[in-house]
Amino acid sequence: MNNTLIVFVVLYLLGTLGLGVWAGTRIKNTSDFAIAGRSLPLIMVITTTFATWFGAETVMGIPAKFVQSGLGAIVEDPFGAGTCLILVGLFFATKLYRQNLLTIGDFYRQRYGKGVEVFCSSAIILSYLGWVAAQITALGLVFSVLTNGAMSETAGMIVGTLAVLVYVVVGGFLAVAWTDFIQMIVLVIGLSVIAVFSADLAGGTDKVIALTQANDLWRFLPEPTFTEMAMFIGAAVTMMFGSIPQQDVFQRVMSAKDEKTARNGAVIGGVSYILFAFVPMFIVAAAVVVMGQEALDIAKDDYQRLLPTFVLTKMPLIMQILFFGALLSAIKSTSSATLLAPSTSFVENILKNLRGDMKDREQLLAMRVTIVIFAALVLAYAIAMKGTPIYDLVSSAYQVTLVGAFVPLAVGLYWKRATTQGAVLSLGAGIGVWLLFFPQVTSLGEVFPGQLAGLLAALVGMVVGSLAPQWLTNRHEHKQHVAGLPDEAAGA
Repeated sequence: MNNTLIVFVVLYLLGTLGLGVWAGTRIKNTSDFAIAGRSLPLIMVITTTFATWFGAETVMGIPAKFVQSGLGAIVEDPFGAGTCLILVGLFFATKLYRQNLLTIGDFYRQRYGKGVEVFCSSAIILSYLGWVAAQITALGLVFSVLTNGAMSETAGMIVGTLAVLVYVVVGGFLAVAWTDFIQMIVLVIGLSVIAVFSADLAGGTDKVIALTQANDLWRFLPEPTFTEMAMFIGAAVTMMFGSIPQQDVFQRVMSAKDEKTARNGAVIGGVSYILFAFVPMFIVAAAVVVMGQEALDIAKDDYQRLLPTFVLTKMPLIMQILFFGALLSAIKSTSSATLLAPSTSFVENILKNLRGDMKDREQLLAMRVTIVIFAALVLAYAIAMKGTPIYDLVSSAYQVTLVGAFVPLAVGLYWKRATTQGAVLSLGAGIGVWLLFFPQVTSLGEVFPGQLAGLLAALVGMVVGSLAPQWLTNRHEHKQHVAGLPDEAAGA
């Protein structure tokens, strides 16, 4: 029976590869490759923004943390992550769409100059290491579980990376968008059917709800102490704000056919993500009802295996096919765009600054080569970090962009007096204070979250640096620069 399951999984992987190759025949330039030529309709923007976060941690990481510690333990994801997309739609999508940019790094160059562009783009690129590594780690786990250990997790990581890499290199974001569309349909249908079947195994939905209530899993707010509240807020804003200046979020929103579609797609995608994240949580809660202490032991010792174990040991073949189809859809949809995003940023915002002008064909080739190189680096990182929980790999990825790139983006869009000097001081203050809270440096992080301290320092740095005499840039040249921007970029 396991061989039948493996055959279905292989066919599914080959199908997505074929779709990626087909999309590659429609790639004509870097705009097609990076943002699908700004042509996607609302339904595809919704599915691709929804797929932004619905990855390995949503299916395997979040539910396990929920059954152990309740809603308060997952404020960062899905609540912070979903709210990020909603905020992007409400406050960022329209303004950025009108500027017709290829990457989020282009905004920093136009608003603050090349120095800030390179620094922020570097921070954004580095933040993807943990995120993509989490997806590759999950792929390795899935292939290992499917083959009953015949394929090691390391070999599974390599196979999984190649399966995603091929269609991303060939088809770019157009392939990502089309595969997201198909994969999100598979995911929603698959997990919904499994949730119904899980409730039946558990003896009814009421039994599952009773378990969550008996264990106080619906408690959301922390204890009303200063440190607990600060840690809670710090966790919430990490992905809520730290993910806004991310290239994969930018690509998905900017791929829309018009600014209204960009705005609505992000908002609907964010709301959908928060709501549907409860489905795998329900399935894992049902697993605890069915498996008892065994499920809690797996959740504590190796939570990434809890759902696959539940499905493989308690469900028939058709449910197993649906589950692994949904799981691979979640992982591949997230890993594909997060392989593409940093590679696009590197070529557009770093390599072009080093090489000077590049022809469109050269830039397109450079993006494809960079994707391969970045995939190899992330694969090596994922293998080296093997054993690190998926949720931890993901949650740590966005602190650097929170304390570095978020304030210059948000303030630069909405405050016309923001200057290059303010952005530089914001970057220095935000990252400097954040590093000060590392446990290897001081014990301050035990009483207050370093990422929240860094965010506040970045905001103060931006205001002070922008209002102070302009030592880093010529005031007259800066005013001319801002005056040449679209009204939205200048904060008008």
